[in-house]
Formats: sequence, structure tokens, C-alpha cells
Amino acid sequence: MSLSAVPLAVGPSPSPSPSESPALTVPTLQDAHESATNAASWVEQNWSTWLAIGLKILLILLIATVLRVLVRRAITKVIDRMARTAQAVDGTALGGLLVNAERRRQRSQAIGSVLRSVTSFLILGTAALMVLSTFEINLAPLLASAGVAGVAIGFGARNLVTDFLSGVFMILEDQYGVGDSIDAGIAVGEVIEVGLRVTKLRGANGEIWYVRNGEVKRIGNLSQGWATAGVDVTVKADEDLDKVKATLDEVAERMSKEEPWNELLWSPIEVLGLDSVLIDSMVVHVTAKTMPGKSVTVERELRWRVKQAFDAADIRIVGDATAPEDGAPAVDPTASMSAPSAFASATSPQSLAASPIPPPTLSK
Repeated sequence: MSLSAVPLAVGPSPSPSPSESPALTVPTLQDAHESATNAASWVEQNWSTWLAIGLKILLILLIATVLRVLVRRAITKVIDRMARTAQAVDGTALGGLLVNAERRRQRSQAIGSVLRSVTSFLILGTAALMVLSTFEINLAPLLASAGVAGVAIGFGARNLVTDFLSGVFMILEDQYGVGDSIDAGIAVGEVIEVGLRVTKLRGANGEIWYVRNGEVKRIGNLSQGWATAGVDVTVKADEDLDKVKATLDEVAERMSKEEPWNELLWSPIEVLGLDSVLIDSMVVHVTAKTMPGKSVTVERELRWRVKQAFDAADIRIVGDATAPEDGAPAVDPTASMSAPSAFASATSPQSLAASPIPPPTLSK
């Protein structure tokens, strides 16, 4: 005799007192059997659909993972090849002219980081959207909300976006790099670090400038190509020009053959001629092309050598104030001043004699 066949006593059920909790309904074995049967039939009817959805999601994630790994590996190989190319030419004349190891390393790392981040975002974002579409979720409201949120975030953080995009293009176009001396308009110095948002410069006095890439409107790179060293030599107007030019040519030839100036000078030192002629002086301009960033060093050495050569050749160099000739009497600075006037003092006899006579006063 089964439990389900046992008749239950039917009678008036006593009303529960306020202090007693209502009785819990205990499911019977038959109810549990029916629930299990319904669940099994539902699983039997829908297992193929869920299995297909699961396999589709697994396939999407697998393809996205494999594609991401392959793309990142390809980017890494390209970046490593760029670094090896920089190391191969580093230390040569071409390497000193075109590349810098630290500059190329930072530039390649920045480009690789940006490319890896962009590819990972695109691949994983596409995979996430495909997974959501597998569950038959309407993606139109989601994409619209994401677009509105992106516009709001971009408008609120437009300075950050501007700095980031400017940094990306500066790195891709190789406008400057580590070790370059640049004029960024708001700061001048040597680049010590190039980032996607901020560029760090070392100033002439040792200070570090943090320049936002979005604030840079123009860049003057003083370390690309070649530099120009120019020296103006001012001599007296009565000096022999042929002697001055011969002395300068001798200095230029001797300096071009000595180390390390023969490597820093990329063209012969040229005496261009007279730059200006004044009453008591004339200016001779000397110029030369130098290695980038070495123009100031060459100018200082050239001035040093010109001064020594002119002293040996008895050629006088003058500046803004012309010194008096040897043996000539010194000029009295008060000679051109007029003598003091007697009328400058109000109590002097001349001043009193020139003062108007006061009108007579009437006595009472």
C-alpha cells in the first residue's frame, strides 16, 4: 500500500492562534516526481540548443584568443626588428646621423604598446559583441548607450584625448626623440623622455620641464640634419683685409685637420667676407656646418683660436667700446660737459642781480 493511497482525515481544522505560525505544506513524493519529470523533459527538448550556443561561444572565444596572440606576436616581431636595425647601425657614421639607440628603443616600445592595445581592444570588443548576439540580445540600445557615453567622456576629457593623439602622431612621425635638443615654444631643452601624454625636457639650468603633447603647437628640432656655427670677428677699420683673411684661412685649415674637430665639422670653415663696415671697425663673418647639437662647441673653439692667431699676427679685435691707442692720452669724460652756471645757485650775486625788484610796499 503506497503512501499516496492513504486517506487523509478530513475535519474542521482549528484556526491558528495568534502565537502559532501557519503550517508548512510539505510536497509529496508524487509532486517531486512530476517536477523531476518536467525538468528532464525540458532539458531533453532544449539541450541541443544550449549545446549549440555553448559551442558557438567557445568557438568565438577560442578564435579571438588565437587571433589576439598571433597579432601581438607579429607586432612584437616587427618592433624587435626595428630595434635590431637600430643596434646594427648604432656606432657608425650613419647611426650617429640618423638614429639614437635609446631614442629608437623608446619610440619602438611606444608604437608597439599602442598597436597592441588597439588590436586587443578591437579583437576582444568584437568577440564580446558576438557573444552577446549569440544570446539574442538586442545590441542596438547597448551600442547607442556606448556611443553617447563615449561622446560624453571624450568631451569631458578632451585635453587628455588631445594629448594622447598628439603624442601618438609625434612618435609615429619621429618629430623628436630622446637626446634631441628641441624648442617647443613653451620650453627649450634636451629631450629625456617621450611619452604618449607628456614629454620631459632637461633645461639649460638643469630643470626638468613636463610639456603636455597637446600644448605643443610647433617644434624646432635642433638635433636633426646639421647645424650652423657662425662667428663674427670685429677688427679695426684700418686693418689689412688680406692679412685678416689669410689668418682666418690658416686657423680654419688647422682646426679642420685636428681631432675631434675634424669629425664635428661637416664642411670646410668658410670666410664669407665683410658683414658690415663702420667708421672705426668692420665685421668679418666666418661660418661652417657642424654635427647637430655641436654648433656652440665649435663656435667657442673657433673664437679661441681666432683670438690667439690675431694676437700672434698683431691684428687687433675690437668690441662695442673701442680701447684707446697705446700711448694716446686718456680722454677726460667730463671734457664735453659745459661749465657750471653761476645762475644755478639762487644765492649767488649773479642770480640776485638778475632777480626782479619787488614792488614797493605802501606804509600806513
